[in-house]
Amino acid sequence: MDSAKIPGNDFLDILFYGRNKDYGAYELRSRYDGRVRNAVMGTASIMLVMIGGYVLNNTLMAAEAVHRPVLAEKKIELKTLEMPPEPPVTIPPPPVNSAPPPLAASIRATTPVIVDTDVPPDEMPPKIADQEDNVVGFTTSDGVEGGADIDLKANGSGGVGVVAAPPASNPDAPRTFVEIMPEFPGGEAALAKYLGNNIRYPHTAQENGIQGTVFIQFIVNRDGSISQVKTTGAAKGGGLEEEAIRVVSKMPKWRPGKQNGEYVAVYFNLPVRFTLSDN
Repeated sequence: MDSAKIPGNDFLDILFYGRNKDYGAYELRSRYDGRVRNAVMGTASIMLVMIGGYVLNNTLMAAEAVHRPVLAEKKIELKTLEMPPEPPVTIPPPPVNSAPPPLAASIRATTPVIVDTDVPPDEMPPKIADQEDNVVGFTTSDGVEGGADIDLKANGSGGVGVVAAPPASNPDAPRTFVEIMPEFPGGEAALAKYLGNNIRYPHTAQENGIQGTVFIQFIVNRDGSISQVKTTGAAKGGGLEEEAIRVVSKMPKWRPGKQNGEYVAVYFNLPVRFTLSDN
């Protein structure tokens, strides 16, 4: 007979037949199914309460977290714009027609012509002695000392134009080319020796292998001094430009340049070459 098909109470009665049922084991086995059922139902109830409480708590928090939009009324006031006042119209003054400068004394220029008759005295060409303080013009006229010269070219209206005497040149203004260019004392060989003895190759350029030619421009003044030393062209970096400027700025006075027998300031360009040895 299969014991699994016997009802519980009958199985217990057969199992405890002739034994002491008051010992306690019979009582525990007879109430086992009820205790299991009560434990499962109690556990399920607790789980339902916990899940329900969690869902209810989330629902209440979500309801409180909803932010309803608040409509704020803002009044827009339109201001009346005032047109800015028109700026006053300034009438420019009429152009001033300045009078031409006074003319210097002139002597009528005579074109030499070969003739076979005697020339009248009034048509004789002016003598060299008479032209010392006068200028050559179309007519012979008296003028003032230091007046403007007469332009021999006719202007657009067929008359004679007046040009003022050119201003004297500024001897201190530096020039680019002059008759006698400035020179380092001792010539180019002495200049090369000076650069070789005074230039110190920058450590930064040595470590990075930087070399090349730095072009220096400076002014040799009328007294031979050096000023306005600067570099031109693309920079090499590594301190080469700074070293070249330092050495050139410390050079002794040069022989200044000359123009028309006078000492003048001259721009001078000097290439300074930096070369690393292969060792």
